[in-house]
Amino acid sequence: MSKLYNVLLVLCLACGTLGENNYEGYKLYQITPKTEDQVEFLHQLDSNGHFDFLRHSRLLGDNSEVIVAPEIQDFFENTLINFTASGLEYKITVENVREALETETAPNSTNHYQASSSLFTEFVSHAVMNEYLLTLERLYPHIVQVESIGRTFEGRDLLLIKIGANPNNPTILVDAGIHAREWIAPPVALYIINQLVENPANYRLYQNVNWNIIPSLNPDGYEFSRSSTWNRLWRKTRQPNQSSTCIGTDPNRNFEYYWMFAGASADPCDEIYAGPQPFSEPETAALATYALRNRDQIKLYISFHSYGNMILYPWGYTNDLPDNAEELQWLGELAGLAIGRVSTLNSRYVVGSSTNVLYAAAGGSDDWVKGVTGVGLAYTIELPAGGLFGFNPPATSILPIVQETFEGITIFHAYVEAAYSKN
Repeated sequence: MSKLYNVLLVLCLACGTLGENNYEGYKLYQITPKTEDQVEFLHQLDSNGHFDFLRHSRLLGDNSEVIVAPEIQDFFENTLINFTASGLEYKITVENVREALETETAPNSTNHYQASSSLFTEFVSHAVMNEYLLTLERLYPHIVQVESIGRTFEGRDLLLIKIGANPNNPTILVDAGIHAREWIAPPVALYIINQLVENPANYRLYQNVNWNIIPSLNPDGYEFSRSSTWNRLWRKTRQPNQSSTCIGTDPNRNFEYYWMFAGASADPCDEIYAGPQPFSEPETAALATYALRNRDQIKLYISFHSYGNMILYPWGYTNDLPDNAEELQWLGELAGLAIGRVSTLNSRYVVGSSTNVLYAAAGGSDDWVKGVTGVGLAYTIELPAGGLFGFNPPATSILPIVQETFEGITIFHAYVEAAYSKN
């Protein structure tokens, strides 16, 4: 353990920060651990926040992918080679991250909402998302209500759409896009909305169950990630940090439940910076306020992320399991199987608690919802990958991903309806 600590300390001293940069000369490494010590080394390396892990090894032989700055690359490679007698196997999959981003960047969307079909053929702006929600409210006032639950640091409205026939019905709360670069998450939320409201065949899905959906929970970060090719991998919010030139907080480390307990950083320049205190970000505070106010009606919570084909449930701060882990596992597996049955992408989902399937990460929204509001069923769904970096699937992948994911959502609906509806 002391050797591992010393290696990490030297690496931390040697490396700079990812922060805001143009990724010129940055490389993407694929690393394949073959021993438990190597897996632990990679997890510890990620937890210091100076490296941007795009993918994490879950098992021996499973690949991790990490972006490394030019000034640390030689030392990083030597560390991997000499970590154990057999070395840590790696290869460089992208020689220059900036060049790859410029090649793979998706085209900008139109500035105004035109038709719901466009929501699933391109990655639309936050303004277009909001315009779509307001359009639905005008066209379907008997089942749709739009509410602003707060404003972001840069002044954008955090719109939540309510869909349902009876305000007293049990509610499913959904959010997406809490991490800015995970562009595929908002279209999944928008597709759920589209199918509930605009597809008459799905009217039964809102008869006995209400839906509260926030398609984009971190729009400042999302729009920044769309502002230039080298900002494409931006993850955090956009609120400046006092006494630091580095901007933003990881909003999924910012919730006040075992905050900073594990898998989070106190360094504002790190990708997993948890903020100066819980709920320092207006986006996380807005979600928490809304969830607490509606805790009696909310029966299931889903937060959409990417990537990795995982259906995760609490806890993220410990490898201990919640009291209803058996129920969470069973329901998650049913949803994953439903997705797999219709998938044209050969999607297969791993189901389990966040720490045991992925890694420890305290301060997440699903832990907070379950641990503080008392909502029994809370999930984080990591959607399929795409592109060289996982977070940049081509626009042609949007429709197949959102369509297959919706099949899993119908499973969650059926369970909530059966367990909690009085009709």
